[in-house]
Amino acid sequence: MTRSHVSGASHLTLADFETSDPAMARCLAMARAACRTELPILILGESGTGKTFLARAIHNSSPRSSGPFVSFNAAALSDTLLDSQLFGHEKGAFTGAQKQVRGKFELADGGTLFIDEIADMSPLAQAKILRAVEYGEFERLGSEALREADVRLVSATHYPLAKFVDSDHFRSDLFYRIAGLTVTLPPLRERPNDLRALVTAAVLNAARTQHRTIEGLGKGAAEALLAYSWPGNLRELDRVVHAAVALSQGEVIEEGAILLPGLDGVDARPAAAFASYPADQSLGSVERAHVRTVLAALGGNKTRAARALRVSRSTLERKLVASK
Repeated sequence: MTRSHVSGASHLTLADFETSDPAMARCLAMARAACRTELPILILGESGTGKTFLARAIHNSSPRSSGPFVSFNAAALSDTLLDSQLFGHEKGAFTGAQKQVRGKFELADGGTLFIDEIADMSPLAQAKILRAVEYGEFERLGSEALREADVRLVSATHYPLAKFVDSDHFRSDLFYRIAGLTVTLPPLRERPNDLRALVTAAVLNAARTQHRTIEGLGKGAAEALLAYSWPGNLRELDRVVHAAVALSQGEVIEEGAILLPGLDGVDARPAAAFASYPADQSLGSVERAHVRTVLAALGGNKTRAARALRVSRSTLERKLVASK
């Protein structure tokens, strides 16, 4: 398990991770080896497995821990915005650039730059990243002056390694440059020995966040959580447990408070009934069904539903619109 549920993620180190599962033990062994080097790191793992937490823990456990940790998500940005975000821009470099801005590479000087979903970068952005990683130099958008930054790069993607390497979309020279060491985070379904401890940590965190006193789980609730396959991994576990705490009337979470999506949309039956999903069931459809389930269970109160799901009211509204 990880005690990131208990302590602040900004102070998380590899010493905060514990596991009883071989797959996670191999992941942590590689992460500890990575801390002893300056090699760039590539973290592989499904969505929701905790890649950002692991990247932060690697930074905090490395000689660069006194330097900055700068996180950046590369998904769904235009080349201009991505260029500006990573390398900064000068005033007037593009419409709306009203002042000079330092990019992520400059901000991470002396520390670690974490680029999440790096496989979603365009070829043009990949070429610029390659130069910055190889030579430690870059240009702000709208400037020809070369700047330097001493940055340790940690990248992440949800793509499996074979698909990542064979992709025509991603430059092979950049792949070999960012994958000095590859760390693979196993999905939650491959960590059965850790699940009970992770559920306990999630319940403690949810109870503290919601200012509730929760003594534990009823037999049916525990069986439901432990039987479920968790396609959304730790992120889904966190949301489901927060919803369960919000729905619980007493100090013990009973089976009726465990809301997990079924195959027919809104369904509040126990998770054990849905331990298996069709191969074509997308994570998006599972998430949308869960949002509708929680909203229905809370009587349509969007404010309470957003709080239980740990998202903003506007995010909840977007997910509801997308589900129609």
